[in-house]
Amino acid sequence: MMNLIKFFLSVVFICHSLTVFADIESARRLMEKNEFSKAYELLLPFAQAGNAEAEELIGVMYAMGLGVKRDDVRAFEWYLRASMKGHPGAQSGIGWYYEVGRGLPAPDLVRAYLWYGLSAIGGDPDAAVSIQEVVKKMSSGQIEHAKVLIKDYRKQIYPFLD
Repeated sequence: MMNLIKFFLSVVFICHSLTVFADIESARRLMEKNEFSKAYELLLPFAQAGNAEAEELIGVMYAMGLGVKRDDVRAFEWYLRASMKGHPGAQSGIGWYYEVGRGLPAPDLVRAYLWYGLSAIGGDPDAAVSIQEVVKKMSSGQIEHAKVLIKDYRKQIYPFLD
């Protein structure tokens, strides 16, 4: 009986996951058709429920003013939520915000390096280029500090890599 319950729960989880994936892909297609308001409406419940992919896409929409008024503070917050769940694209977005200081009191190169580094660990191929660029603006002390932070954050965001 217990195996049947586990099987049933697995099937429900898989079906739900496939539905979420299909809805997020539908939102991507809407974005490609410049139907940003519809995409936002479709993505928002998933983002509010904690889906990292939806959070990152909402962040993109706020960062670029796609279907919503451009709002760097809100974009940063949506990117940060997805970043803490290990979304490499959102992590690069956070790195960029820290690098240029947009929507923040000032640039923070240590944190830019940190998020680019985490993005690289997560598999974002562009993150290595971003790290090379930000390093040109940093002192050796800043780089070492960022590397310590990467070790700290890596354990939380990517615990399965240890």
